[in-house]
Amino acid sequence: MAKPEFKRVLLKLSGEALAGEQGYGIDPVTITTIAGEVKDVIACGVELALVIGGGNIFRGLAASSKGMDRASADYMGMLATMINSLAMQDALEKVGVDTRVQSAIAMQEVAEPYIRRRAMRHLEKGRVVIFGAGTGNPYFTTDTAASLRAMEIGAEAILKGTKVDGVYSADPMKDSTAVKFQRLSYIDVLKKGLQVMDATATSLCMDNNLPIIVFDITTHGNVKKVVMGESIGTIVKGD
Repeated sequence: MAKPEFKRVLLKLSGEALAGEQGYGIDPVTITTIAGEVKDVIACGVELALVIGGGNIFRGLAASSKGMDRASADYMGMLATMINSLAMQDALEKVGVDTRVQSAIAMQEVAEPYIRRRAMRHLEKGRVVIFGAGTGNPYFTTDTAASLRAMEIGAEAILKGTKVDGVYSADPMKDSTAVKFQRLSYIDVLKKGLQVMDATATSLCMDNNLPIIVFDITTHGNVKKVVMGESIGTIVKGD
C-alpha cells in the first residue's frame, strides 16, 4: 500500500461546503459524506485537524457591511463555526471516528478550551481535532485561524476544500475563459488577488513556508487523493 505524502494536515472547509445544494444551514447528506472522506484519511494513518467556516449560518463581514458593529458580527460568526464544529463532530462519531472539539472561546459545557499541547496529543492518539470559534478574536477570518492552528500543531500542509477543483484566473462558473493554475507562489496569490485565502492567512503561510492545496471537496475520494500525494487541484507554495 502506498504511503501518505503527509503525516499531519489541517483540512479547512468553508461553511458553505456543509450546506450542500440547499445553500444554507447544514445538509445531513453532505456532512455525512465529508465525515466518510475524513474516516478514509485517518485509516491511512494520517493525523487530521479541521477548521470549518460559518458562512452557511452567519457571515460577520456581510453583516458589518450592512451597519452591524464589526466586532459583534465577528463574534456571532465565531458562534456559527461552533455550530458547524459540533455537527461535524456528531457526523464523524457516527462513522466511528474519535473526535475532540476545541474552542477559542470558553464554553466548557460543549467543547474543550483550545490548548495547543492537548490538541497535538489528541492527534497523536489518532483523534480528529476540530478547532472552533476561529482565533477567538474579531477582525480575523477562519482562513487566518486555519493558518495559525496549522502552524501551531506542526501540520505539513493546509488542505482547502472548496466547490471548484482548484484556483482559476476568474470564476469558472461565470467566465468560460477562466484558466486553472496547477501551481502558484504565495506572491502570485497576493499580487493577483486570487480567492485562495485572505491576505493575512496567505502571508502567514508564506512566512512559515506552509503549502496550501486547494481542491474540490465535493468529488468523492479527493481528500484521500491529496494526502496520498496525487496531483489534483492547485498547490500554493514558495518559489
